[in-house]
Amino acid sequence: MTTHTHSCNHGDLAHHHGGGRDAICLDDVSFQYDADDREPVLRDVTLHVEQGCNLGIIGPNGAGKTTLVKIILGQLEPSAGSVRVMDMTPAKACRQGDVIGYVPQRIEAEWRFPITAEQVVMMGLVGKTGLFKRHSKPDREHALRVMEQVGVIDLRRRPIGALSGGQQQRLFIARALAANPKLLILDEPLVGVDEAGQQQFASLIHDLHESFGLTVVIVSHDIQAIAAGCNRVACLRQSIHFHDAPDGLTRDVLQEVFAHEIATVLPQ
Repeated sequence: MTTHTHSCNHGDLAHHHGGGRDAICLDDVSFQYDADDREPVLRDVTLHVEQGCNLGIIGPNGAGKTTLVKIILGQLEPSAGSVRVMDMTPAKACRQGDVIGYVPQRIEAEWRFPITAEQVVMMGLVGKTGLFKRHSKPDREHALRVMEQVGVIDLRRRPIGALSGGQQQRLFIARALAANPKLLILDEPLVGVDEAGQQQFASLIHDLHESFGLTVVIVSHDIQAIAAGCNRVACLRQSIHFHDAPDGLTRDVLQEVFAHEIATVLPQ
């Protein structure tokens, strides 16, 4: 297995430590759910995501993408290695409430009860202001600005159950950004989205990235959509096989990372 050299546009790994320029720093991170597992889910993952970057992490099913997201969010502790998010532990970064905005792959909830789109977005402020405290005027104004930016301000009074899937997705992005985080993480946001929808999504993320000065991490198995919409790409299959600008991706790297999925669709 070939593992390509870590690449970043501000120097080698020694320059990352203590520099304060990285939103996410993972050094030699490994993870396995069971000590008896012969193969770890993640192996020696080193990935440094510079602040202001728009990074797409691609890889096949079972490559460890969701596990990596859970480690960045502090939901899992790595078996080895170190993780820092905005120079904090992942758990501290999440507790602070205004560091990480997260949009999971599926929102599992019952939406028939009467909660409006605006109320859903305001839920994103809870981690910052607390469950029972009133939201400040600047916080509310920012949340409404985000709703306008993602194109759902006209839906603010409508019950969420009456919205389409695409409208709900935009709403959950607004919820993730309500607390004005520095980092936005989206897990498989393009599942079930057609090509036109992918182009609209890429345009939306680009606008949000620019307007709010975000660091964006999008996790997906959709190579084309990620390469078209991100200024950095990391290929993950248990370890990092590539991390650089999208135009540096080669056929050999993609065949290496997606070898198993390619084999399942080829005739025997």
